[in-house]
Amino acid sequence: MNSETLFAQALKMKLGFRDGVLYDDQRPDWDAFGPRPVSWSLWYPAADDARESDVRERSWFRKAVVARDAPIRPANRPYPLVLLSHGTGGSAAGLEWLARRLVERGFVALGVNHHGNTGIEPYRAEGFACLWERAPDLSLMLDRSREWLGDLAGRIDTARAFAAGFSAGAYSVMLLLGAIAQFSQFEPSRLKPGGPRGPREFPDLADHIPSLLRESDVFRRSWSRMSRSYRDNRIKAALLCAPGRSIFAFSEESLKTIEAPALILVGDADRAAPAEECSAWLHARLARSALKIFDGGLGHYVFVPEGTGIGFAFAAELFTDPPDIARAAIHDETADLSAALFQGGDIRAIV
Repeated sequence: MNSETLFAQALKMKLGFRDGVLYDDQRPDWDAFGPRPVSWSLWYPAADDARESDVRERSWFRKAVVARDAPIRPANRPYPLVLLSHGTGGSAAGLEWLARRLVERGFVALGVNHHGNTGIEPYRAEGFACLWERAPDLSLMLDRSREWLGDLAGRIDTARAFAAGFSAGAYSVMLLLGAIAQFSQFEPSRLKPGGPRGPREFPDLADHIPSLLRESDVFRRSWSRMSRSYRDNRIKAALLCAPGRSIFAFSEESLKTIEAPALILVGDADRAAPAEECSAWLHARLARSALKIFDGGLGHYVFVPEGTGIGFAFAAELFTDPPDIARAAIHDETADLSAALFQGGDIRAIV
């Protein structure tokens, strides 16, 4: 029996999966050709007799088999919902590892792809510079839940939800909790001489901002929304995995107003978002947060899926951990801690 088969059989229940796209009529796409697209992926407990797919797509990520569009597994009450926000340049698929583990623990997980800042479409400087546009993508899924629920209506609780994000996804989730951005991380006036001019995925981002402000009406309008409040009171608790330096753009006064509990997880060897510089800074400014630093030399990308052969061939740095570290074990612990938080556990006692 090969490792892929063992991986699929590790699930305790069949994993339902659906995907689709909504269009936000209140915000245009970056080309102003139409409304902003918000594509989504939903993972949920499937009925016991659901048929799982035998077709596996080629991917950098190890994924579980799914029962596409299957009926949901009956339950005595609606399943609690967790919204997922991917890292910069990533995708909802990059959080499948967390989604399926949350499903095993009694939740439903809904991830979105953030237009212009996701690997499922060409990268756009606008999407990388205007990270605040990511938070309304998540709120949209709650506002228009009838459009994606279909026959799942009444089976998933969309009135009271949770949120989880990795890296820039943690920034997105912080906006939902009530953080307010004061500036964009890579706007030229904020850069240090000789310092980075953009993230790993878009290293010359700062060089694009002046021309976009001159030439793009869509960009200027987004820029004007930078310091709005994107608080969504339906979000009752949050998981923040390896929040990056973008969090320093938040008003410290706004951080003091956040009441929802937040669990912050980070690796001790994270060079992209050093634990003491980023996660500890944020933890110290939140009234109800817990911080766990995973030791053992763990880097930023421990919060992305385990890699396939293709993944290791093209981007080994994303999937390589210290020899004595099992990434799956870190993912299991992350899901356990998250479930404890979302089930109403005392934030001070979780870690």
